[in-house]
Amino acid sequence: MNKSRFSMLLLEPGEIYFEDYSCTMNMVKIKTDCEQQGRLKLCSKSLVFEPREWVHPLIKLHFKECSVINTIKTKNSNETNMIQVKVKQYSEMLEENILAPYKFVYESMDFFFLFDFASADECLHQMQQLLRASTLHAPEHNSMVATILHSRYTRMIFDPIMMEDFTEKIICEFQTEKISPLVRHQGKLALTPTNLYFQPFSNVENSPILKMKLEHMRRIYKRRFLLRQVGLEIYCSEESSVCHIYLAFQSERERDRAYQIVEESPNVVLERVHIEEMTLQWQNGVVSNFDYLMYLNCLADRSKNDLTQYPVFPWVIADYTSERLDMESAQTFRDLSKPMGALNPDRLEKLLERYHEMSDPKFLYGSHYSAPGLVLFYLVRKYPHYMLCLQNGRFDHPDRMFNSVKDVYNNCLKNMSDFKELVPEFYDTLAKGDFLVNMYNIDFGERHDGSKVDNVHLPPWATSPEDFVTKLREALESEYVSRYLHLWIDLIFGYKQRGEEAVKAYNVFHHVCYEGSVDLECIYDMNDRHALEVQIMEFGQVPKQLFTKPHVRKILPKILKPLSNQGYDNKEYIMKCLNTISLHKEAVTSALRNGDIIISVSKDGTLKVYDMVQMKQIRSVILCSTPLSSCVMVDQNIVAAGSWDNEIYLYDVEYGRIVESFRAHDDSVSCLQWLSKDHLLVSGGWDGVVRVWGNVGKTGQALRGLKAEFDHDGRITTVAFRYRRHILDILAGTSDGEIFIWDYSTKELINKINVHTSDVTGVCLLCEDRIVTTSENGDLSVTDLGVLNSVYEKQVSTTITSVCCDGTCVLWLGGSSGALLQWNMTTVAQLNEEQAHDDLIQSIYFDYPSKTLITASNDKSIKVWQLMQRS
Repeated sequence: MNKSRFSMLLLEPGEIYFEDYSCTMNMVKIKTDCEQQGRLKLCSKSLVFEPREWVHPLIKLHFKECSVINTIKTKNSNETNMIQVKVKQYSEMLEENILAPYKFVYESMDFFFLFDFASADECLHQMQQLLRASTLHAPEHNSMVATILHSRYTRMIFDPIMMEDFTEKIICEFQTEKISPLVRHQGKLALTPTNLYFQPFSNVENSPILKMKLEHMRRIYKRRFLLRQVGLEIYCSEESSVCHIYLAFQSERERDRAYQIVEESPNVVLERVHIEEMTLQWQNGVVSNFDYLMYLNCLADRSKNDLTQYPVFPWVIADYTSERLDMESAQTFRDLSKPMGALNPDRLEKLLERYHEMSDPKFLYGSHYSAPGLVLFYLVRKYPHYMLCLQNGRFDHPDRMFNSVKDVYNNCLKNMSDFKELVPEFYDTLAKGDFLVNMYNIDFGERHDGSKVDNVHLPPWATSPEDFVTKLREALESEYVSRYLHLWIDLIFGYKQRGEEAVKAYNVFHHVCYEGSVDLECIYDMNDRHALEVQIMEFGQVPKQLFTKPHVRKILPKILKPLSNQGYDNKEYIMKCLNTISLHKEAVTSALRNGDIIISVSKDGTLKVYDMVQMKQIRSVILCSTPLSSCVMVDQNIVAAGSWDNEIYLYDVEYGRIVESFRAHDDSVSCLQWLSKDHLLVSGGWDGVVRVWGNVGKTGQALRGLKAEFDHDGRITTVAFRYRRHILDILAGTSDGEIFIWDYSTKELINKINVHTSDVTGVCLLCEDRIVTTSENGDLSVTDLGVLNSVYEKQVSTTITSVCCDGTCVLWLGGSSGALLQWNMTTVAQLNEEQAHDDLIQSIYFDYPSKTLITASNDKSIKVWQLMQRS
């Protein structure tokens, strides 16, 4: 049996296909040699006859061009099983099955259809209904067709024979549409505990039912479809027979119910990648620029199945004339901080003149950077049938087609109504630039200079379509683009997308392009509403806004791997407990390693020294009668200990004596930090003050060596430091959940960041511009100091009491239950969880020389862990 040539793309966008009939078509009343066997397709706006023989074209008869549709009697029979259709004009498609512009025949013609099995009277009733609908304005026409469709839906019964298991019970059914570019397939959706089924109304689909196992589902997204929150897009794993489906429901309520059923099913295991996690992975270089942009497009409701919201990518190369592409030169690249319309100062000046003369709501650009026509402008060679569908069977004028990359870029820079960006196909190395090639050998016509429209003319630096997209992809992943891509994200998906910031950035489009600017449900005039819908669909839509603060910039490694996202440090440690040390009578609050000795302090007021070689305690001293909170080495043999009696004690481990003690705060000393480079001791207290001491270790000189003090409202819970080249900053975490950043040299507050809602329990520096903070209520947060914005937040456990970093990307978190969690902050993933202690972990210390981890706990013990890199 021949494969059908008919597809929904031969209809107008959004047109509905109902059913088809086996019949014989003739252009005269009686049988002649020109009669053709085939099938007649009944659609909402047209009749399409598909001949059995491929040499004959498909005939399309628009209802609006029909003057007569009626049954007639044949000479040989009194039976009325023939329908006459009289049209003023008609079109022919796919003659000899060659994809080409439709042939329009502008003359009256009578077509006769003799039905093989169906009743002509019954068919006539449906055709005349649709004929009457064709005389109405578009809104009334759509309403009448929807009524016909609903009537058919109520008569349709979901066929359980097609289900995988006859014992399956249907949880719920919905009337839905399966969406693909420019096409909507009506049908019934049925959900069972194990499967999703879609049964189309018509037989145009390849199979009578589409089946998707819930256990194969991996990602599910709520989508905005045709301006309404009714879409649902589902992606499955590779083993699924159906890897993807895009559905549109009757209402947002029905969509949300289906989403909830799928999401809560015990058989569904979704891959949950949160935007903060993905952003952090991109910032670390784990995720490529290409993949990150695809992810953002997906989150912003952009899908390749919806041409009105197709994924949008930036122009990144500005040089289309050189013989060689110089990736080291900034002149090679487009300025990513500006929208396309603002790249040319002369054009921008003219646009601004017009803008200032407008009445509100003003707009700077009269066309959008992404719309169905613009998408197909780029992809007409790959998807010619889409363009024929969108443009009523015609291609664009040869001179207006995508003929040359250089010409299109220049036009986007100079033309007063052309501001389009790119589509992902420009950077898709797997497809090898197939969209640039006239792969179907279509006759697109000739340009004004007589040249034939064929493959796209590439810049001199590209030897082939594959080479072109490979170099564009290298450019997208290059150091220059990585350095500035966040600025383009701000324009398209971020805080410069709308409002005052958009005005400042010259990034203002027509108000109907923005989500939420027009509430269609409040427009009751059908004609006004339809006109607005058409305008928005054709003009383009701004993506859903994902960020309301400046987007973080990418952290550039010293060596960039342009086409690989596998060059990151996927570090993980295997942990083996070497020793458990139990010396204290109360909770151990802090412990560290110095060579072969372990030094610890406790709430019992004692400092203990344990020799790892001799496996025994070698020093023990009662420093005070109150608990000790922390300890750090300030010299090869001198340890500083902070106490609840407001003092800092200096103890010489070698000679076993207290060198000095001094009153450091007006309340308990809560934390200490030693800066070996500058020979400074930083202390934090419950009095809300951070102090920096310079003469530590010189007997009697500590108090005189007070170098700086910084006041805070809340108690100081943790201190840290960072170097910005030669500038030293002191960081303080407080009981108010805030992080303060002080410039040590000027003594000025650089920034105060509200990160947590409870006590900050730890601060670790990942790099110069990024810190990890933890809080008492179990929050883990990554904050970018460049934009003063938290880029990642995660509820890790009920309480995090301590945190430590290995100096690169591995983080350890100590919990109130004694659990020790290991995280890789490059891949942003928890690697493992160890039940290290029986009670709260007070401190974690990483000793780089010995590659050991020292943990101290309320269970009165210290544990030494050997760390081995997992291969």
